Amino acid sequence: VVRPRCKAYGRIVRCFGTEILSQNGEINRKALGNVIFSQPEKRQLLNSITHPEIMKEMLKQILKYFVRGYRYVILDIPLLFETKALTKFMKYTVLVYCDPPTQLSRLMRRNALSRAQAEARVAAQLPLDQKLELASHIIDNSGDRDSTRRQVLRLHARLEGSRHFLWARLALGTALATLAGLTFLFLQRLIS
Repeated sequence: VVRPRCKAYGRIVRCFGTEILSQNGEINRKALGNVIFSQPEKRQLLNSITHPEIMKEMLKQILKYFVRGYRYVILDIPLLFETKALTKFMKYTVLVYCDPPTQLSRLMRRNALSRAQAEARVAAQLPLDQKLELASHIIDNSGDRDSTRRQVLRLHARLEGSRHFLWARLALGTALATLAGLTFLFLQRLIS
């Protein structure tokens, strides 16, 4: 939703200036991150611009995959528990976490941040112990990839086997079939 020509993009550039843009005209996430993680009011402004657009896109994607018959859809929402607005729409929430020292070192390495910058980003989030209480499923990403992969595969099997929302699929299928039947009858009468 922050790509050039998208609604949020224009508002972000108007509010934060062209200094947050890369040479190719896209938003430089690192430059924008430096602003919003050092100024909480700027972070709130960015959230007020992006969250409504992100919500629309998420709903479109959820509907698309629901209609296609997927058993579940994963939404990667970094600040899900901080915003709280979306948790009421989630059947399950999954927290993927690691211990704080690992989190800091990974963040510093991945984003080329100083320790102070990484600590500021972590401080902008809810404390880990609060997130652990809010999540319905937890994946500990402190270990190696194989350990994390095994946890993810166990969770996938559990979610894939779930029959939640089967009633909604049946209702949607029935409604679509009824609509198609009525359209066919209407067209048949119109033609005859």
